[in-house]
Amino acid sequence: MQLTRYKLGDLIVQRREKNQNYDVPIRGVSKDGFIRPKQQEADTSIYNVFYKYDFVFNPARMELNSIALNLEYDKAICSSLYEVFYIRDESIVLPEFLNLHIKRDEFARFCEYIGLGSAREYCRVANISEYEVLLPPLSVQQEIVQADRLIKRRIRLNEQIIQKLEDTAQTLYRNTFIDNIDKQNLPPGWRIGTIDDLGEVVGGATPSTNNPDYWCDNGIAWLSPADLSKQSTKFIYKGAKDITELGYNSCSTKMLPKGTVLFSSRAPIGLMAIATQDLCTNQGFKSIIPQKDIGLEYVYYYLLSMKDIIAEESTGSTFDEVSGQRMKDYLAIIPTKEATNNFSQIINPIFNRQLLIEQENEKLTELQSLLLAKMGQYNKP
Repeated sequence: MQLTRYKLGDLIVQRREKNQNYDVPIRGVSKDGFIRPKQQEADTSIYNVFYKYDFVFNPARMELNSIALNLEYDKAICSSLYEVFYIRDESIVLPEFLNLHIKRDEFARFCEYIGLGSAREYCRVANISEYEVLLPPLSVQQEIVQADRLIKRRIRLNEQIIQKLEDTAQTLYRNTFIDNIDKQNLPPGWRIGTIDDLGEVVGGATPSTNNPDYWCDNGIAWLSPADLSKQSTKFIYKGAKDITELGYNSCSTKMLPKGTVLFSSRAPIGLMAIATQDLCTNQGFKSIIPQKDIGLEYVYYYLLSMKDIIAEESTGSTFDEVSGQRMKDYLAIIPTKEATNNFSQIINPIFNRQLLIEQENEKLTELQSLLLAKMGQYNKP
């Protein structure tokens, strides 16, 4: 296949148009795309204008890949701190194909390298213009872009299905255990207890990070709160790092069985997931192993309903944290075994469906990674 080498500066043109009192959306940019600006009241007369298929980026955060291709707005504006560019000739490179290039880790590392040594790390259009890419023919670009579109579309549809299932499950929980339930006059057999009555509260620990013998890629699954925030899924089986048996025995972390409700107790408080295999965690968790008579489903949605309250009430000298004893002592309604079993039978099919869809999305994400890896053969700066 014939490939042609270009500098990015040969492919793009910086847009320098300023706002002329346009009644258009105002947007900022993060690594995840366009966001609403934090500052709502501002003089927008100096803001930069951008159009569909323009790229917008934050020069101070390019090492974090804070750049987005606009596929949503016909016209919008952004802070004057941002920079905007567009493709000079789309018969040479498609905007979405170039976007795949610059969303790769290699581009972020290039930007980080450019910023090193300055008082404040900026990576402007003039800097990224030196980045080199190898471009295949337009027909190949179109095939790759189309594949990426199909993957993203499927992931979005799956996420919508997961959310609808989640809305249904939460509604069923509220209807059964919150709405029309008088805590002063509970149904027969129900009582007020604590989280300690719902299941065993278990913390975790971290092996020494200075000992490489404690860490591996394929060992005992070990999680930190960061793993929950990165994956953003209800079900989890693995984190970014595994630990060895030697590492497991070196600290006080404990093995948690499949079906444990994971609950982050610091940095931040209230991230939740359900373990789909035996695993362990660091000290940033106070997880619940549900009592068999209570069931996973009830414990999960009870904690979900309480997480904001737990976070607000938890304090610490360095950062907010909820202790194991405090977690155990939070009040909880303890329904009858019959009530929680009936709820589990209704919710369990929803959980199973969500898990299958999450697993499909994981495979689709792997396909995206393969697609980006393929981009590497067209990216030899």
